[in-house]
Amino acid sequence: MIVPKEQLLYTFLLIVIMIIISLIIKKAIRKFSFVQAIEVNRRKVIFNICYFIIYLFSGFALAIIWGVKFQEFTIFISSVLAVLGVGFFAQWSILSNLTASFILFFYHPIRIGHRIKIIDKDYDWTGEVKNITAFYFFIETDAGEHISLPNSLVMQKGIEILDKVPTVKEPEDLYKE
Repeated sequence: MIVPKEQLLYTFLLIVIMIIISLIIKKAIRKFSFVQAIEVNRRKVIFNICYFIIYLFSGFALAIIWGVKFQEFTIFISSVLAVLGVGFFAQWSILSNLTASFILFFYHPIRIGHRIKIIDKDYDWTGEVKNITAFYFFIETDAGEHISLPNSLVMQKGIEILDKVPTVKEPEDLYKE
């Protein structure tokens, strides 16, 4: 059996590069999340998305290193993209929610524990942000309701960040008016 030394060397180099990039991204996300006071669960979601992208590009590079013919590779990729396109057309919200989760993590000022009011003409959602996952945004309203909203919907609505504690009038203040 002939051992393809050149492909093994390139594969080893790709793995080393992949590990170095992963460590750099991990350090950068940790630093960013520490500066922005981002909750641990949100950081895990972003780690997973970044790792997926790194593995995806590494898989493409491995296919090229090991000599997969370009024509076969393009047929395979076009088949995968066709299946994904049909799947995402049927469930387009999956991709939009993952993208919205990424944007909420890096660019949105809302953090877990903030009191917010979601500005909507039909609903009065005022409460505390309990969790933000890859797909959903969880709040507990002042009335005690637990509401989960898709991240893509949160990106579409206006959100007002309120004071930490709701202001409640004392009973004697109600009689003075």
